[in-house]
Amino acid sequence: MSPDQRTRVDVEGRELSLSNLDKVLYPRTGFTKGAVIDYYARIAPVLLPHLRDRPLTMRRFPDGVDGQSFYGKHLPAHAPDWVRRVDVPSDDGGVEYALLGDLPSLVWAANLAAIELHVPLWRVGRRRSLPAPPDYAVFDLDPGPGTTVVECCRVAQAVVEHLGPRGEEAVAKTSGSKGLQVYAPLPARWTWDRSRSVAHDLAEALATERPGAVVSNMRKSLREGRVLIDWSQNNPAKTTVAAYSLRAVPEPRVSTPVTWDEVAACADSGDPGLLSFKATEVLDRVARHGDLFEGLVRPR
Repeated sequence: MSPDQRTRVDVEGRELSLSNLDKVLYPRTGFTKGAVIDYYARIAPVLLPHLRDRPLTMRRFPDGVDGQSFYGKHLPAHAPDWVRRVDVPSDDGGVEYALLGDLPSLVWAANLAAIELHVPLWRVGRRRSLPAPPDYAVFDLDPGPGTTVVECCRVAQAVVEHLGPRGEEAVAKTSGSKGLQVYAPLPARWTWDRSRSVAHDLAEALATERPGAVVSNMRKSLREGRVLIDWSQNNPAKTTVAAYSLRAVPEPRVSTPVTWDEVAACADSGDPGLLSFKATEVLDRVARHGDLFEGLVRPR
């Protein structure tokens, strides 16, 4: 398809002009831009609840995952007027973000080669003061050299144990790359300082208890053979990859919610392949299990 060839489609009453549908974005597998858009359209029923009301940062790959990328926070000037948007104050004057809450907006973003979708731990809702308080705390488990998601699973089990009663509602998802993330819902009145303090204290405690397996310090020289518990993600200015987002790795893998039985099976077996899922596999999982992240969507 030449650069000026476009396909016009109607998505729930919105007309969109899609371009370069045959362009390969994942060279190893031949996964095209059209396939990316198709995946996001099909996963939309479970993805959209985790994007809705959350300012979106798009990681765009116009030349595919092997090419250069850029993070897009500012809503593009050419965005359709029906894409929801919100102004979020910042030190440099504020950013106008997109808010993806419906299928047309999601397809529009995917057409921009927005392979990865990143969102903060807070929602806009009806609040006038932004950023809003956190909805949940996240423990981003990043495997250092010599470790895999297997070690992350073992650390995730320890995180949940340390959370006590709050751990009963914790949910896990793969990063879609190498790691694992644990999300714990927070009461409505919790502040960012409190959530960050709890995450930091837990990370420090596990690093002390398991010095050969866990590190809470970001210094790369300390991470050999250990899993980093990145507690610093509990910050209103930071984002994490959304559940069901594709990742820019050689194959079209997805940040996938998993059960605690699956986490235990991976930890016990030592097989990191048990928690690695491609786009087609995730669609099949959702058909069987529904949205394993559904418990995180709550009215506030």
